[in-house]
Amino acid sequence: MKYCGFIFLVLLLLSNCKKNRIGGKATLEGVVLHHSKPIPYAYIYIKYNATEFPGTDIKLYDTYVEADGNGNYNISFFKGNYYIYAKGLDYDIAAPYIVKGGLSIKLRNNELSIKNIAITEE
Repeated sequence: MKYCGFIFLVLLLLSNCKKNRIGGKATLEGVVLHHSKPIPYAYIYIKYNATEFPGTDIKLYDTYVEADGNGNYNISFFKGNYYIYAKGLDYDIAAPYIVKGGLSIKLRNNELSIKNIAITEE
């Protein structure tokens, strides 16, 4: 019986360990930029527990957020590793106007990290 109680306690503690997802006390914020131009309403795709570029297929990402009208973003995370991939439109370049790029980030509890996402043409 003691063994079952120990297993239950370990499982309970592991289930409360929050890592590699949004909603925690670490914050990542910045601006999505094509050269020095903010890209309004860019989509920012997030891959949990990743340190390398997962690819351009947005189905490979775990969630996404949208930058505001000035290209600013602010995301709360739990500690962990993330790959951030942004994609937007810049109508000052030739069609199809698509710009994209990303970065890898490691966040600790209660950390504020300010990182602009540099994106470029296809």
